[in-house]
Amino acid sequence: MTSVVGPGAGLEHPQREAKSIVSNLIRPDQVHGSLYTDPQIFAEELRKIWFTTWVFVGHESEVPQPFDYVRKKLATQDVVMTRDKSGEVHLLINRCAHRGLQVCDADKGNSRAFRCPYHGWTFRNDGKLIGYPFAKGYGGSKELDLSMGRVPRVASYRGFVFGSMAHDGPSLEEHLGAAAGEIDRLAGLSPTESITLDVGWLGHRTRSNWKFLAENETDGYHPQFVHGSIFTVTGSTIGPLYGDSSTAVTRELGGGHSENDLRPEFRKFDEPMRWFATTPERVPKYAAAMQAAYGDDARRRMIEGAPHVMIFPNLFIAEIQVFNIQPVAVGECVSYATAVQLDGAEELNRRFIQQSIGSVGPAGMLLADDTEMYERNQVGVSMLDPEWLDVRRGLIREDIDDNGFRIGGATDETGMRGFWKHYRTLMEA
Repeated sequence: MTSVVGPGAGLEHPQREAKSIVSNLIRPDQVHGSLYTDPQIFAEELRKIWFTTWVFVGHESEVPQPFDYVRKKLATQDVVMTRDKSGEVHLLINRCAHRGLQVCDADKGNSRAFRCPYHGWTFRNDGKLIGYPFAKGYGGSKELDLSMGRVPRVASYRGFVFGSMAHDGPSLEEHLGAAAGEIDRLAGLSPTESITLDVGWLGHRTRSNWKFLAENETDGYHPQFVHGSIFTVTGSTIGPLYGDSSTAVTRELGGGHSENDLRPEFRKFDEPMRWFATTPERVPKYAAAMQAAYGDDARRRMIEGAPHVMIFPNLFIAEIQVFNIQPVAVGECVSYATAVQLDGAEELNRRFIQQSIGSVGPAGMLLADDTEMYERNQVGVSMLDPEWLDVRRGLIREDIDDNGFRIGGATDETGMRGFWKHYRTLMEA
């Protein structure tokens, strides 16, 4: 796979043998603290992960009409996601081809073109240069072979838009692998098998390395401790899903992806909509629409509920919320969060938004808990001793499921180990 390196923090270091950086820092049951604190390792991550593999950027529903645009991030790159007149989605590097100025300063809008405020160069919303003042300075040429940079590969799966800075390599479908089925599960909770992510994103800046967030998302060991007070106050039934008596499993899906599969618990109770702490009777229009769309299979879908999956390196689907993790520096990242909206499920969608505000909004209770842990982690790994972090939980009791995937208990670190295995593969490529 060929990687393309654009401008970004830490990229001034010459490429070195990756094995000299990470091979001795990752063990089957331990990872070294410097993986979270070393700026040179972060620079290598940008080069070999963020600017090589597929990275989640946004959703097609954010640019529903021709000429719509919205600013996004791909790691350290400021990009503009646009939809052209033919309906194709592009990811443009937000940089003028003339002198490198940031072209688009609005967060979102609708425009056929972007005009650089520095020298008035104008670019079509697919990035092509269409005009510039005082053409005599270029010999009277009406056209110059200069356009805004583009993310070389852009692809979407069920509306989820991914970009890759590598000109070639595995397809998006190959990258997603088994994790694509979890996105399918989410879409399958809509009577039309369609979702949108168009109610706005909240960005939360965290003084932590991005990998602490990625590890945490399918860590079933922490909820009863980090979120215990919230579960008690709200009377939530989530806590028992993560414990020694739970029938839920942690599954390594390959490619660095992992999930907390809570379906065994919900099947045990056999109660539709229990996963969202409600009943079909309280959302009758939705229940009727699901029955009309899926017949006998509607009950199974409403019992099993939404996925809890981490898709390497930065997409986390937490049942009714979607998170987009983007690195800023070795000890800083931003996590963007939004509420899922199911097409044809207006009764649920209002509640999804309300619950998301309460959990991951500006004063969100779950987010505050997790952020405190991330930042304490970052402080802790900066200390000299002990040097290693332990990821052995459940290693002795892992098993292989019927589909050939490695599984552990609800509180086991199976997903973390899968993350680090894939991370090492990419960093040593």
